[in-house]
Amino acid sequence: MLIDQAEALRNLARKVEVDSPRLIAVISGKGGVGKSNIAVNLAIRLSAMGRKVVLLDADLGTANADVLCNLTPRANLAHVVSGRWSLSEAMVEAPGGFRLIPGASGLAQMATLGEFERQRILEQVRQLGQEADLVLIDTVAGIGPNVIGFALEADELLVVTTPEPTAITDAYAAIKIVTRQRPDADVRLLTNMVRDATEGRAVHERIDSVCRRFLNVSTRYAGHVVADPRVTAAVRRRRPFVIDSPQCEASVCIAQLAHRMDRHAVDPPGDGLIRRMATWLTG
Repeated sequence: MLIDQAEALRNLARKVEVDSPRLIAVISGKGGVGKSNIAVNLAIRLSAMGRKVVLLDADLGTANADVLCNLTPRANLAHVVSGRWSLSEAMVEAPGGFRLIPGASGLAQMATLGEFERQRILEQVRQLGQEADLVLIDTVAGIGPNVIGFALEADELLVVTTPEPTAITDAYAAIKIVTRQRPDADVRLLTNMVRDATEGRAVHERIDSVCRRFLNVSTRYAGHVVADPRVTAAVRRRRPFVIDSPQCEASVCIAQLAHRMDRHAVDPPGDGLIRRMATWLTG
């Protein structure tokens, strides 16, 4: 009986892996590290490379991806949670060719999304296979239950930090909480607002060293984005900087990041929950 159940789960896992888009959760332990800006501009670059990209702004309560794109959407994630709109219906076309599912802003109840509501969102995300190759989930900053819940379901984690000691400490804390519950998590670290590639590498090596020593997990180097005044100027104009200043240093860094993420995106997804359940049943 258990073998039959395991085989049924494996068959379902194969179908899910074929039909479901790849989920990349973009997280940070600390606010103010440029996480949402990275997510928006990464979505644009991946779209330019031929990927069908959806960005889910899951920054519940203080969402701003729509602001960065100068959009005024009719619906947002709050309407999806309430059941008034489906995830597909709430999607809007964003600059650069990706589609955005706007988050909720100014709604305190959205910041404490329950497990049931989060799973309902994720279920609809997994059904976007015909509409998306990749779904970037831009989570709220910090290590609350919404962040961890989305992170545990993702195929990859893109952890965004800066060289600031507090940002490094909080990025490590986020990695620690996720990997304690999911030791096999695919963690990639992006260092934002750095002087140059050398500083970016140094920040990654510092965090990775601590993770290896105390958590027995390793992190991959996703890349870096240099501190660039044209990023700030683009934000003020409510334009993604890879569109506003496509040749600036920060835009070049995002292009490099997109190539790394796209290269990994074509790999078969890692074991999902359903496949792990099948393994447990067969011992």
